[in-house]
Amino acid sequence: MILPVTDADDPRIADYAHVRERDLVGRQGRFMAEGEVVLRLLASRLGTAGGHRLLSLLLSQAQAARLSDVIAALPEEVPVHVASQAVMDEVVGFPIHRGILALGAARALPEPAALLDTLGERALVVVALGLTNHDNMGGIFRNAAAFGADAVIIDVACCDPLYRKAIRVSVGASLVVPFVRVPNAGMLLELLGARGFEVVALSPSGQEVLSHLARPPRVAALFGTEGPGLPPELMARVRTVAIPMATGFDSLNVATTSGIVLHHLAGV
Repeated sequence: MILPVTDADDPRIADYAHVRERDLVGRQGRFMAEGEVVLRLLASRLGTAGGHRLLSLLLSQAQAARLSDVIAALPEEVPVHVASQAVMDEVVGFPIHRGILALGAARALPEPAALLDTLGERALVVVALGLTNHDNMGGIFRNAAAFGADAVIIDVACCDPLYRKAIRVSVGASLVVPFVRVPNAGMLLELLGARGFEVVALSPSGQEVLSHLARPPRVAALFGTEGPGLPPELMARVRTVAIPMATGFDSLNVATTSGIVLHHLAGV
């Protein structure tokens, strides 16, 4: 269903108009993804159980030619809108040099307990609490995918991993790594404890050193927002771990921290 588009006001592509100003996240469960790597990843997962659905594409003419193999493999009902670069820039409201946008429908989130119950005897879970920065969220998902984490748990204060920027920064990982939301930290600890997870929280004031941490068979690594970090009442209930740093400086970006921690846990 390749559909040429010559007018930026074409109603068939209204969902793509002014994507910076129009946040599709949470609007009928849809999301916007961009870039070739993300599109190929998304297209390769179509039809899998519980997966996302691809609703439509908007491509520049140059990218449509390059992505002919992806287009040929798409279900027939998925419309592929193709426009000149100038028209596409006018539609989205800025020069979109990648020339690739995809509109999708997100899979329904499973219940936290149900997701945890699918994990094996050896499992690695990433937990993010209070993260509101889409770059950090995308980076954590990218690291989770790179180091083989089984799932990501986020709380209600976190930003949406399926926001366009978070998907882009994650290089599509937030579309493929299973994740759930929990209402609060108390429920989180109850769910993990009941399933035999050792919970470790990352903090500059941690009582243990990461390099000395032997990985438990089932482990959940907790990461908090930069600045305030994890709540003290939560830290008091779990093992706390620190990454040693140079004297006089004790701050790492939370996404960088997650990469270091997950690399360690994946390799021990």
